[in-house]
Amino acid sequence: MTEEAQLGRGQVATSDANGPALLIRGLRKVFADVVAVDGLDLEVARGECFGLLGPNGAGKTTTIEICEGLTTPDSGKVALLGLDWQTAAKELRQRIGIQLQETQFPEKLLVEETLALFRSFYKRGISLDESIKAAQLEEKRRSRVGGLSGGQKQRLAMACALVGDPELLFLDEPTTGLDPQARRHLWDLVDELKKSGRTIILTTHYMDEAERLCDRVAIMDHGKVIALGTPQQLIATLGGEDIVEFAVDGTARVDVAALTAIEGVQSHRVDAGLHQLSVSGLHRAMPIIFAALTSAGLHLSEFRTHSATLEDVFVALTGRNLRDE
Repeated sequence: MTEEAQLGRGQVATSDANGPALLIRGLRKVFADVVAVDGLDLEVARGECFGLLGPNGAGKTTTIEICEGLTTPDSGKVALLGLDWQTAAKELRQRIGIQLQETQFPEKLLVEETLALFRSFYKRGISLDESIKAAQLEEKRRSRVGGLSGGQKQRLAMACALVGDPELLFLDEPTTGLDPQARRHLWDLVDELKKSGRTIILTTHYMDEAERLCDRVAIMDHGKVIALGTPQQLIATLGGEDIVEFAVDGTARVDVAALTAIEGVQSHRVDAGLHQLSVSGLHRAMPIIFAALTSAGLHLSEFRTHSATLEDVFVALTGRNLRDE
């Protein structure tokens, strides 16, 4: 049986199969005087790969931990697969998989012993061989956990999340520490999990990963969702298909009004001294932009263009890059 078929065989018919995989209504959590989650509403369809993005302190980690049953909310409703942690905790633990951002394993256990331990927690699931193959740990199955690299431990955490053959999977920054080849393999694995009908909740610090994997994304800030949609829909809100970036030498003043008056220039912002213009019709607008900067006597230390991305949306909405502390 193929890996994809093996990973897909755990689907079961349930009475709540037509409802959302995750439903959040009015969720609120306060730590001392810090409002971490502020009346959050969110809905994730079954079979969807949903990305939850936000700068540090936005509330996404608290939201995920509440959904995983690790943190108790102050108020609001959270339902997973039509169930809640207060009345159906045992069933939920059998039906979801969780890869935490950092997982501490007993370092003296072998990789296969660790997976056997996790497999014993579930009534049904995939075999150890299948989970080891899915996480590309064949050569490390007889290695002690303490001897694994950071990326290998990440892959072991993914294997442990998959061993119960979950319907709903939480992946918290799953590719951190992975080399490019292993990262691409995990992307392929997530695609296979999606095809098998699973729902995936993904947090990531890599915008290309969110664009590549997620059907929809929600961007959080200050405990609320500030943008929600497909990556393409969110990128379209910038108003331009491309971004022109430039920096000038010294303290020379840039005439922003003159630049934004150019046909095709939709908006302007400055990030760490780098001017960014959102532009439509780049082939027509760029020569005019360059000529305007030159005629103003500005000496450019940088000038480049790129297609608009989810990263540009994130920065425009939050004023921060995703990895900013």
